[in-house]
Amino acid sequence: MSYDVAIIGGGPAGLSAALALGRMRRRVFLCDSGRRRNARAVEIHNFVTRDGTPPEEFRRIARAELEAYPNVTVRDVQIDRIAGSQGSFALTSGEETLRARRILLCAGMVDEMLPIEGFKELWGHAIFQCPYCHGWEVKERTWGYLLRAENLGHFLPFVLQLRGLARDVCVFQEAEFELPAEAVATLRGAGVRIFESPVLRLVGKDEQLEAVLLADGTRVPCEIFYAHPPQKQVSLVASLGLELDESGFVRVDPMTRETSRPGIYAAGDLTTRMQGAIIAAASAMQASAVLNVDVTAELLREGALPTDTGDR
Repeated sequence: MSYDVAIIGGGPAGLSAALALGRMRRRVFLCDSGRRRNARAVEIHNFVTRDGTPPEEFRRIARAELEAYPNVTVRDVQIDRIAGSQGSFALTSGEETLRARRILLCAGMVDEMLPIEGFKELWGHAIFQCPYCHGWEVKERTWGYLLRAENLGHFLPFVLQLRGLARDVCVFQEAEFELPAEAVATLRGAGVRIFESPVLRLVGKDEQLEAVLLADGTRVPCEIFYAHPPQKQVSLVASLGLELDESGFVRVDPMTRETSRPGIYAAGDLTTRMQGAIIAAASAMQASAVLNVDVTAELLREGALPTDTGDR
């Protein structure tokens, strides 16, 4: 089977792209391997008209909307390999191979769990990455932020914004290192407590955080924890040899969303640390507009679109 655009990933980005391209009469193949990055999230937030919607319900509604477009095919399959080049990509899933003129990657990222006792168990329940997604429901509690060496250059604005929702904010450290004096002064001026001893263990019960245990034996009561663990590309994206930025995200042209490999585009979480459902969906809409123009022009050059040159 041959398609105009194959979309890898069935989350908010992929679904948004499928809708936009479907409405432009492009032949679209949307594949969803079923593994949600935010599998522990119970609600989507900051998505206007969908605030508080469970992720599975969001996907159900989006897929139902796509049923209005017979030129859009949605399948729950995993793509194992992508070969070929612009205009003629071959996508392999098990024993099946399909072809597409263009590829749009919306596969998200893989969060790597930190080697701190209790981290994996509490991830997504009491440990979050984004206060916009997981802040309002747990406001006015004691919050902690885990400072890692990789985040040292840009952590300050993130921590300061937490004070707008939490009555008590603590900065913990993954390892022992010296914080810039200016940052320390700013944090303390904002009423943020700083603990220099590294985090040894996260103490929790029934998926709820109770305290942070430090290497020096200090036990700090804490209910909500924010952390930005390392992220990596899914294996399929990693296999494509695309250019990545210094943080490991797929580098794309800011206007076209095209990657370093002609004909392969990317949108959503795999391209930026600024991650969220509505942000991913918007970037996929942007990519779809460019893809539609690109593919339509190609079809016209090939004489593959119907024309009407008769008198009116």
